[in-house]
Amino acid sequence: MASTVLVITSLEDVTADWVIAALNARGTPVARIDPADIGAGLSFEARIGEGGGPVWRGTVRTSSREVELDDVAAIYYRRPTPYQDRFAHLPPQQRDFSATEARHGLGGLLYGLRGVRYVSHPSAIARADFKPAQLQRFAELGLTIPPTLITNDRAQAVKFAADHGRIIYKTFRGLPPTEDGHTGAIWAQPADPGTFDDSIAVTAHLFQARVPSVGNVRVTMAGDRLFAQTIAAPEDVVDWRRCPPEALAYAPTPVPDRIASALRAYLRSFTLSFGCFDFALTGDAAHPEHWTVYECNPNGQFGWLPDADQIVEALADLLQQGAPS
Repeated sequence: MASTVLVITSLEDVTADWVIAALNARGTPVARIDPADIGAGLSFEARIGEGGGPVWRGTVRTSSREVELDDVAAIYYRRPTPYQDRFAHLPPQQRDFSATEARHGLGGLLYGLRGVRYVSHPSAIARADFKPAQLQRFAELGLTIPPTLITNDRAQAVKFAADHGRIIYKTFRGLPPTEDGHTGAIWAQPADPGTFDDSIAVTAHLFQARVPSVGNVRVTMAGDRLFAQTIAAPEDVVDWRRCPPEALAYAPTPVPDRIASALRAYLRSFTLSFGCFDFALTGDAAHPEHWTVYECNPNGQFGWLPDADQIVEALADLLQQGAPS
């Protein structure tokens, strides 16, 4: 019977470290790989159509582990290094060819295993990573969302601000690294229509009506289990993520049944096993009408939260269970 949990992530991933430690403590076989190590640090072979049935059978080898594909019961897909980074030293055409071949070959094997629980499958994560799809699904499930405009039209952005008063701007995917590898962030921030000009036409922009909140809630879900913390930030802070840790306070928060049911339906609709949801509270958290949802990160971080240990154990439970029967 398959029993190994395969963790697909980069070397420096503390969240994965914690989950691996929890699985090791339970005696669950674990193997960690980064597909971008393909080469001397990662080799593989797989065969089909040789009398072994309609499934791929083979082996993945790292410098320390050897895993049979048919012994993989679950895959924890975290944050592997992009394939392109492995081939960054090559000329552009060779780089793109090698990265594409590796992604479709090795990635195609790892992401097409039968009878395996994925937490979560990379195609599900990719599908659920689009904010327009998220907001539409939230609305379909009866959750309250902020009035939202996506546009590259300056006149429409100005009109949206006139219709809703205070508005905010946020990015769809965040700020990519610079050429020398430095990373930064563009936080959700107030948007002043007086500064809008024709440069808006260059790309897509996301504007939302600012929600008059009394607090924020982060709901982390692993399978059907919910973990919720109210996050108190300094007054008039638009995005609590930009605050230093000492400026934030946390309190465990019960999630109303209607909200919890909608979030479980949301994960099912995207075939996700995990998600981090961000809400604004406009009043008493006991009443579902006071919960306004912003977004869901289908592969989010949670290590700084007070209930991180419980979330780790919930993920370990999910992975240890293997594929649903």
